[in-house]
Amino acid sequence: MAEKFTCHKVSEGIIEGEILLSSDDLCFYLVDPKTGVVIEKNHSLEGQSIADKILVFPSGKGSSVVQADGMYQLKMSGMEPKALIIKYPDTVLVASSIIMEWPVVDRVEDGFYKSIENGDRVLLDADHGSLTILS
Repeated sequence: MAEKFTCHKVSEGIIEGEILLSSDDLCFYLVDPKTGVVIEKNHSLEGQSIADKILVFPSGKGSSVVQADGMYQLKMSGMEPKALIIKYPDTVLVASSIIMEWPVVDRVEDGFYKSIENGDRVLLDADHGSLTILS
């Protein structure tokens, strides 16, 4: 049975995909744009690809220039995540995700974070403020 949770739209879109959880803040500049693999040393996602995933992470980090450039490079190479679920979005993530046309949500019900695991499939409906765990 699917579990449904409320969330807040940051950037519009409806997408289904596989969850990838990060316990660490993320700097998109420290993701290889050719592969989507996180190259930051000692990051919880080091060596894993964020490409085509619904990325769940606490917040962004790094300067606005490198963060926006990293997101742009991923978009141009087709290695970007499908969507972002961010606990604490910052101005750079918000503005860049709107420009990149990535669906983004925040203010997700706490139960969502307790219910998901890496690899779960989720339907993210930013337009209507809902997240549904499919498996």
